[in-house]
Amino acid sequence: MAERVQNPGAVAGVRSHEELIVWKLSNELKLQVYSLLKKGPVMRDFDFCNQIRRSAPNGPRNVAEGFGRYLPGDFVRYLRFANGELKETYDALQDGCDRGHFTRDEVIPLQRLSKRASKAATNLIAYLEKNRLNKTL
Repeated sequence: MAERVQNPGAVAGVRSHEELIVWKLSNELKLQVYSLLKKGPVMRDFDFCNQIRRSAPNGPRNVAEGFGRYLPGDFVRYLRFANGELKETYDALQDGCDRGHFTRDEVIPLQRLSKRASKAATNLIAYLEKNRLNKTL
């Protein structure tokens, strides 16, 4: 029977990127952004829609790609990319309000979700860096 090799770049006991809180939160943000873009005047602003449609899915994609790299340093780098995309999505939601596409009531829950996902990415980065440092001592 083949022995299961754990991903050395990941959190102990996690077998898939889909189990990570940061991935779950950023994926939920992506889905809610897609839903928000399906209605109202935003549909006519193609440039804006394209921009936020690119940033929203890049959070979970970067988490997945980093997890698949199997090295803690690479995973940290991709988590930082994911964090940047989460911040970009947060800002794009504000821009959507400024343009009159969304109301503050529509955007605030998504911005909170973005902040939670960003915090989860930051916490996972700290965990990975601490464990990597401890292994080199």
